[in-house]
Amino acid sequence: MLRALEKAGVVPDLVVGTSIGALNGAFVAADPGTAVERLTGLWSDDAAREVFGARVWERLWTLARSGTHLHSAEPLRRMLDELLPVREFEETAVPFQCVAAGIETAMAHWFTQGPVIPAVLASCAAPGLLPPVEVEGRHYYDGGLVHSIPVGRAVALGATTVYVLQVGRVERELAPPRRPWEVGMVAFEIARRHRFFEEMAALPEGLTVHVLPAGGRQRKAGVDYAQMRYRDVSGIAAHIERAYAASMRYLEEQV
Repeated sequence: MLRALEKAGVVPDLVVGTSIGALNGAFVAADPGTAVERLTGLWSDDAAREVFGARVWERLWTLARSGTHLHSAEPLRRMLDELLPVREFEETAVPFQCVAAGIETAMAHWFTQGPVIPAVLASCAAPGLLPPVEVEGRHYYDGGLVHSIPVGRAVALGATTVYVLQVGRVERELAPPRRPWEVGMVAFEIARRHRFFEEMAALPEGLTVHVLPAGGRQRKAGVDYAQMRYRDVSGIAAHIERAYAASMRYLEEQV
C-alpha cells in the first residue's frame, strides 16, 4: 500500500498507528522517503522471523515462567533499536502518534512525545503473545483493543484526506462460529469492526477517507485464520505484491 501511495505521489502530513500499524507507522513518520525500502526489507527477511521465532519449548518455558505470554518482547525491542532511524517522537520527519490500551485505566492512551520505541512496543503488545509494556509506571496492551483503525484520531488532529492502510480483515464478512476457538475471535472482530464503522459513520462532511484494499485471494465469509499463523512469514512477500496491485488499481480508479 505504501508503494502504491508513493507511486501516486501521496506524501503524508501526519501518521497515526495502532498495533502493528504503530510499528510500520513509526518508520513512515521517521522518514517517508525511505519507509518502503526499510519496511520491505524488515518484513521480507529473517528480522521478522526472529521476533516470534522461538522454538516450541522456548515458548512453553516463557509461558510457564510468566503465566501470561508466549514470547519475550526483547527481540522486537532489539529489532526496533537497530532499524528505526529515530529515538524520540520529536525527531520524526512528520508528526506521529500511536495508541495503546492502558491496563490500570482501561482506556486508550495516545503516545505523542518522548521515546518512540517503548510506545511502539506498548501498541504492539498483543495479549497472550507479548507481555504488557510498562511506560512511566503504567502498563499497556495492544492498541487494537481500543482503536483498531484510528480514523477518528487523524480527523481530530486536522486530517481532511485519510488513507487507511489495514491488514485486510475488514474486507471479509464474518460468519457464526462453529468451533470453540472461533468464538473469541469472532467476538473480537465484531468489537473492533463496530468501532471502526461507528467512527466512519460519525465523520463530519467534507472529509475524504480511502480504505486501501489488501488484495486478499479469497472473500469467503468466516474467521481469518491467517492471524493465528503469525510465526509464518513465508507468504509476506506475495501478500505485499497483492496489496500493491490492488491498491494501485484502487488509486487509479478513485484518486
